[in-house]
Amino acid sequence: MLRVFDRARTIIAFLDVEDYVDRVQQPLVSHRIGGGEPPLRGRDEEVALLEARLAALTRGEGGLVCIEGAPGSGKSRLLAEARTVAMRHKLRVFQGGADPDGQFVPLGPLLDGLLTGAGTLFDVEKLRGLATAPEQRFWLLQELQDRLERAALDTPLVIALDDVQWLDDVTLLALRTLTARLSSHAILWLLAVRSNAGAPGVRSTLDQLDQAGARRIALGPLPDSAVAEITQDVLGAVPDRTTLQAARRAEGVPLLLVELLRSMRDEHSVIIEGNVARLAGADLPARFQASVRLTLDRLAPTTREVVQTASAVGRTVTIGLLAELLGKPAAALIAPVQEALDAHLFVERNERLLFRHDLFREAVESSLPVSVRRALRRHAAEVLLERGAPVTEAAALLVDTAEAGDRRAVELLRTAAAELSASAPSSAQQLSRRALELTATSASEHPAIVAETMLLLWQTGQASQARSLAASVLPGSLLPEAEAQLRLGLARVSSQYDFTEAAAQARAGSELPGISPAVRAQLLALRCLNLSMIGDLDATAAAVADALEAAAQARDKAAQSTAIAVDSVVQFYRLDWKLAFELADRAAAIAAEVGFAHSLWVPEALWKAFLFTAAGMADEALAESEAGIRETQKKGQAAAMGLWMSNRSRALFDAGLLEDARAEAEATAAMADDLGMGNFADATALYTLLRVALHTNDREAVRAYAAQVHRMVDDPAILIRNVGSWLLALVADDEGRPDRAMELLDESFSTFELVGPSLASPEDPADAPVFVRMALRAGAGDRAAAAVAVAERRAAGNPGFPVLEAVAAHARGLLDNDLSLLLRAVDLYEGIPRLLPRASALEDAGRKLATRGAAEAVPHLDAALNLYTAAGAERDAARVRRQLRAVGAPRRRTSAKRSPTAWPELTASEVAVIRLVAQGLTNREAAERLGLSPHTISSHLRHAFAKLDIGSRAELTRLVETREHAR
Repeated sequence: MLRVFDRARTIIAFLDVEDYVDRVQQPLVSHRIGGGEPPLRGRDEEVALLEARLAALTRGEGGLVCIEGAPGSGKSRLLAEARTVAMRHKLRVFQGGADPDGQFVPLGPLLDGLLTGAGTLFDVEKLRGLATAPEQRFWLLQELQDRLERAALDTPLVIALDDVQWLDDVTLLALRTLTARLSSHAILWLLAVRSNAGAPGVRSTLDQLDQAGARRIALGPLPDSAVAEITQDVLGAVPDRTTLQAARRAEGVPLLLVELLRSMRDEHSVIIEGNVARLAGADLPARFQASVRLTLDRLAPTTREVVQTASAVGRTVTIGLLAELLGKPAAALIAPVQEALDAHLFVERNERLLFRHDLFREAVESSLPVSVRRALRRHAAEVLLERGAPVTEAAALLVDTAEAGDRRAVELLRTAAAELSASAPSSAQQLSRRALELTATSASEHPAIVAETMLLLWQTGQASQARSLAASVLPGSLLPEAEAQLRLGLARVSSQYDFTEAAAQARAGSELPGISPAVRAQLLALRCLNLSMIGDLDATAAAVADALEAAAQARDKAAQSTAIAVDSVVQFYRLDWKLAFELADRAAAIAAEVGFAHSLWVPEALWKAFLFTAAGMADEALAESEAGIRETQKKGQAAAMGLWMSNRSRALFDAGLLEDARAEAEATAAMADDLGMGNFADATALYTLLRVALHTNDREAVRAYAAQVHRMVDDPAILIRNVGSWLLALVADDEGRPDRAMELLDESFSTFELVGPSLASPEDPADAPVFVRMALRAGAGDRAAAAVAVAERRAAGNPGFPVLEAVAAHARGLLDNDLSLLLRAVDLYEGIPRLLPRASALEDAGRKLATRGAAEAVPHLDAALNLYTAAGAERDAARVRRQLRAVGAPRRRTSAKRSPTAWPELTASEVAVIRLVAQGLTNREAAERLGLSPHTISSHLRHAFAKLDIGSRAELTRLVETREHAR
């Protein structure tokens, strides 16, 4: 990946306005060719839309336009027209396009342009450092976002990308994420893509952009009037009827039309008489390829050789590479290259030659015998490597040219796959699979390539293919130590997505004979960790003992800290919270000593933060999670930071800070998209998002998140299934279907008497009253009683945790309809920073008191209403207002506690964010000021914009000036 910064295959040039005026007087894809290009015809509506979007950009309103059409339909020409208009408005422009052979250079279409040309945005050394950092893809995207933010705050930007159908996976990810995160900035994204682009990643990206509000321009054939105008432009005379009939053979495709007309002109197939163009004969090129070949035939032999050689290499090529491939000095290519430029086949950009359109390259390439093309591409790969090009660039030339048994090609493909594995695993697995296809099963390196390919298949979510491949070669094809290392890698990767598979891989590896103590310790530590995530706590307890013994033998503190943390989990569910806290402290201390980078569970301290949350110690939980976010952000540990953010979202929810919890959970989900984070973070974020949506009465969000939760109930891990079932039960109960809720919880209820989580994970004791109330509504008194018994047993065994006594009293009070217990629960919750459980106890007590008279009920209901309102729990507040009306004490609807009176719509967190953003800070700078992640800042901004009914930072700045100065 590091070499991406030295040279990416696809080209983007970054241009200042002044630089443009001085150096560039040509469209996006240069058409500086003999005779010039005809004016743009037949696209008036499309141009008007682009002009409107560019005019809006000058007012600070960004956006996204996608131009879609068949090859040669004029997509690039429209981008060129947009750039011309942008320059008139004195906007800064990024321009670029992908290359069909550049898909193994992650972020090449963006990075190469941002690192070269006038006014580069990046510190190259900083990017080199990021390239070697863990989770490099995440941090590179963060850097891209920050730098583009800074640039857009200075001058509105236009970012134009052509040939999106050939973008690599990481650039597609950047397109999805950056367009969303920078949507409030003065940035206009212009994309051009071929119709019916078949790659799944491209289609899903375009669909996502459509959902985000992208404007789509679909280019169809030119109307007959435009065909007539272009014919006159190219031929220099008014065409007669027969000439127009000939022109219509191009079927309204601009590129084909112009090429056909030029062929007619150059071949003297038309004659001009009295300013009228008439056909001189019927001998016209039947197809575009024939037209291009006629052009080739008219070239000098040396020029034809240059063009054909370039077509085999790819859409772009340097003079130096051509010279080496042809065995000639560069000076000898001056005349041939100029002739190719004059023939409209090549254009120049940034010291490289490009085919004017890929249709030209394909037509020229088709004139080459297959064997010649393969030899040229293979030779080009070797030359590139000798010249120090990235191995990933050479790999693109080897994928379709190497032959079975070519060990040199196999080694290069493996090296390229290894370089891409962290940043672009999808591309890496393609290269690794190709290396495997080229390798004989009897070759000594075959097992190692199988192992590498299996890991990449797991990374890209192709578990079934990975299992099939494993079954074909394992066990027995590798030495025990090598197989154990492979199993360890598979366990690490699969633990993000499938805890059951990870535990199985770790066990299989640990049972191999004669493996090293260090590898065995790590395998057993991963096994006990994944067993705990599955929810089988009895098996986990036994596995912990094995892991601790192996860690001691290997003197592996990382494995030891993981096993001790898992033991803390076991003790927590065995209801010995005091021991659970002691073990968590010990595990966190060892993990801190070793360093997170060496930890198997990243990080052990995370579990301690969850313990604080469960114990009702909200301040301690938030302090722990905030420290974890700061530390992991400082060390560049993105995956660990994502886990801490998911933990913080849960802590914020449990503390009753619903809107902040939602923002943090949304940020976690955004990070998961960037990093491919797995089940644990996904389940935690969804848990928070759905429960917040229920409490805030956001019905649309409830439906959307519930649809996502459905996939959890089919997970092989009972822990994940239980979380999914609990969330769907909450939705069903909210919809007035408690019977359906109980059905959903059949499996969960069967685990109530077992060691392990039954509802949320980690378990929230305060869910017990929620379950009891739900069960009583469904007439399931036995289930309610079972939940009360568990709550009372937990409280009795842990007298040092007041929240457990409060929960037990609340649950028993509901079951027995006992007012004294409900009032005791209210008293016990006093001083415990759990707003929603305390409000719930007050509401239940108030409802019971209402049967004795309004005077006693109203104070409790009012207190519940105030707490629900403070939390932003509108659904619950509305329910209490109905109860107050029923006892003759109606209350007006009020908003949750808000910050400064100038911003009554916003939370305190949102006000803090918008004030910093209005001062001109980027998301990263605001995040550093507030101790949050940039993703969380983005989430707060999005909600603030929705509440304020604005869409850009320019509007926000004006609004802040108006409101703040009016105070």
